Amino acid sequence: MSGPVVVDAMGGDHGPREVVAGAVTALREHGVPVLLVGRAGEVRRELARHDAAGEIDVVHAEEVVPMTERGSGAITGASSVAVGCGLLAERTGGAFVSAGSTGAVVSCAVRSAGRAEGVLRPALAVALPQITGGAAVLIDAGATSDPTPEMIAQFALLGASYAQLVLGVPEPRVGLLSIGSEPGKGNRLSRRAERLLASSPFRFHGPIEGHDVLAGTVDVIATDGFTGNVVLKNVEGTVRTVLTMIAQAGIAGPEALREVARRYDPETHGGAALLGLSGTVVVAHGSSRARTIARACVVAHELAGGGVVSRVRDHLEVEAVG
Repeated sequence: MSGPVVVDAMGGDHGPREVVAGAVTALREHGVPVLLVGRAGEVRRELARHDAAGEIDVVHAEEVVPMTERGSGAITGASSVAVGCGLLAERTGGAFVSAGSTGAVVSCAVRSAGRAEGVLRPALAVALPQITGGAAVLIDAGATSDPTPEMIAQFALLGASYAQLVLGVPEPRVGLLSIGSEPGKGNRLSRRAERLLASSPFRFHGPIEGHDVLAGTVDVIATDGFTGNVVLKNVEGTVRTVLTMIAQAGIAGPEALREVARRYDPETHGGAALLGLSGTVVVAHGSSRARTIARACVVAHELAGGGVVSRVRDHLEVEAVG
């Protein structure tokens, strides 16, 4: 990987305090080189709290994109998101991490880094632990809320490439999230996407239902970004609720419960990889604390170091031709 991980210090509900702490942890505990972008005075004060003022460089960006921003407002060149994406585009940074507004990050990343050739829209990929012991790629987890059927078919292709290259699944099984497993069921979007997926070059399992998401039925779960984001947050919330109920009932010990909770905690997966771009971008939860930010930096560093962006792009081209 060439260049440090560029981190949006102002992004999320707890920036810059938690974001700077996470960046310091990424550097000191994991050896990940980082570069912070944000209001320099505030960022340097946070670095001083960790005695890290001389360890991490800061690039000033005066404006902060609100968490409610859907996209266009992030394009201003003075925001921490825009400056960070710009550093990625000019190769000053090897990857970009932000816990800011997903829509804003996606819009800015597409404009600055650009989409990989042939990609219609980027998609967020999250590896969800399965009851069978492995993981399944949920895609899209929130980048494109209103895709076309053609976009969903391409999300599936991106997800299958990611499952092969990152998760090591030789022949990923792809499922289309729907309201039933019977062919032809669902709304107009899912029915049209199903027809496209049926003729795709990968193993299409067919439509799957909500109860299949964690069951290990497939290796890739393809859906639109609106549904995918609801599913992701529902999984995280349901796991927390069920584990709390089990703990209150005294059914299982604290250690066992903590291990299950850890597998589904955002701190474990760090964030979602934004696939389909010409650069490496990881979007962390808006509520991310220091440990989650640190993990997101590690994930971004590993993805960039492994050349996953170019490998997924190349694999996408081969599969599309095949």
